[in-house]
Amino acid sequence: MNKQDERQQVIDYALKLNTTGLSPGKSGNISVRFNEGLLVTPSGVEYQQLSPSDIVNMDLSGNVSDDCVLQPSSEWHFHSDLYQSRADINAIVHTHSTYCTALACTGRSIPAFHYMVAIAGGKDIPIAPYALFGTEQLSENIVACLQSRQACLLANHGMIAMGSDLATAFKLAQEVEALAKQYCIALKLGNLNVLSDQEMIEVLDRFKHYGQRL
Repeated sequence: MNKQDERQQVIDYALKLNTTGLSPGKSGNISVRFNEGLLVTPSGVEYQQLSPSDIVNMDLSGNVSDDCVLQPSSEWHFHSDLYQSRADINAIVHTHSTYCTALACTGRSIPAFHYMVAIAGGKDIPIAPYALFGTEQLSENIVACLQSRQACLLANHGMIAMGSDLATAFKLAQEVEALAKQYCIALKLGNLNVLSDQEMIEVLDRFKHYGQRL
């Protein structure tokens, strides 16, 4: 896929942030690994107004390509740092989705209340400590939290999902938001039954062999 196609794909999924309800307005951001750097949504622009040339091409040190007019998302730090720390990751979706954000604003991670929590790569979906948006401290917190996970919550902020490609990362973001909604409902009902570590180890092992093998 060339740069033009990749930029259009970023726009297509940015628009889905709004249409799926994962992020209202201009909130959230999306990036894909591209060559030795990344393509990321710009700062403060309505997704409906984006054209391919608006998607920012930058290297992993934060240097913006000469053909870019707009500034990158203020969150570019954690996108860059995650790509540098995780060679298996090629796409990142950051949202302010309702239920994930509600849990994050009450300091809650998502425990193993449902076996599908394992879809994020572990026994729970952790929460990264709060830091001011767009800062290196926030990036450090996120990278540490996602060393062995594909998704996490961000305290008083939102959620991040990652994947081998943009479709996978976006689908994971949707799955995590659905789990967050179910967890919020379960908390209201009370008597929450959390699966044991051993039960989740069995789930994670089963997930290695789940689905179609082409």
